[in-house]
Amino acid sequence: MDRLIIKRILRGIWVILIVTVIALSVYWLMPLLYPFILAWIFAYAMNPLVRWFQIRMKMPRWLAVTLSLLLYVGMIVLIVSAAVTRLVKEVINLTQSFDSYIENFRNVFIQWTQNASIQNIINQINIFYQQNPNYQNTINNNINKTTDSVATAISNLATGFFNSILNLISSLPNVGMILIVILLAAFFLSKDWERHNHHLLRWLPNRVRKPISTIWRDLQKALFGYLRAQFIMISITTVVVIIGLIVLRVPSALAIGLMIGLVDLLPYLGVGLVMVPWIIYTFMTGNVALGIGLSILYGIILIARQIAEPKVLASSVGLDPLATLIGMFVGLKLFGALGLIIGPVSLIVLEAIRRANVFRDLRNYIIGGRVH
Repeated sequence: MDRLIIKRILRGIWVILIVTVIALSVYWLMPLLYPFILAWIFAYAMNPLVRWFQIRMKMPRWLAVTLSLLLYVGMIVLIVSAAVTRLVKEVINLTQSFDSYIENFRNVFIQWTQNASIQNIINQINIFYQQNPNYQNTINNNINKTTDSVATAISNLATGFFNSILNLISSLPNVGMILIVILLAAFFLSKDWERHNHHLLRWLPNRVRKPISTIWRDLQKALFGYLRAQFIMISITTVVVIIGLIVLRVPSALAIGLMIGLVDLLPYLGVGLVMVPWIIYTFMTGNVALGIGLSILYGIILIARQIAEPKVLASSVGLDPLATLIGMFVGLKLFGALGLIIGPVSLIVLEAIRRANVFRDLRNYIIGGRVH
């Protein structure tokens, strides 16, 4: 075999080996290092406020970091405490009443099928059955299977969502210990921010620093822009829904609003995935006033999103809707509910690496033995 081809194969194997080692290292070390990665992100987010205290208020770095940490943590604790106290009560109420909602929907559906038009359709189906007896069992079995599958899927989805919230609340002691580690690490990282970053850069070869710097600049715009845009849009949706449901006097407005806000992560479907079936259900059950109120609320949400979305997304690098959907589905399968965020974020990171020409440099190295 040609020596050039052999060298290319060996360089390709070397690149694959290095990438595999890095991927496995990240996979194995992430459960041990994630509190410190979160601490670094927290310290990075605090930096503007810390610098403001240092420059404007003439404070020493340690005092600026302490005050910033107390402000951030105080606000978070205040908001989370109030939200969790209300959320626990509403989630328990929703979980207890969910079976009754399913039973009410079943009764309404049965009543709806008893009107003249539906009965006429049923009679036509019966005539078809009589004329084609061989199809009757097959059609009935398929209808029953489809109905059972849909009902089971909806029930499992709702029950799983509520159970996840309750499990999260029950694991708060363990979460509290992890939070203490994160806060302490964030304090030490922020206090000596420049020194830690300088030591980190010293570990990186000069050839690696430039692409990493390019990737980081791109991620600051794309990744943080995407997360910021998603957070703002979900917050707008959640707040509008909660306020609207409180005005309509819907029980468990906070829990329902948070659930709809999470569903808003899905591209294009979002709020309509919950609101439209809910509106149809209210009209079918004869609750016309609530149905009209929910319809108006849904219209307000759509208008608010149309007004806010162009401005919010202007500072972020958006993903193609199909790519976002694929990333969310793959992330959901690999990481559970958290994968709805991990999937799209991973796509943004890969796109930033591509724009930094890392894949091109690897290709040049495999083919020619050189990076540039």
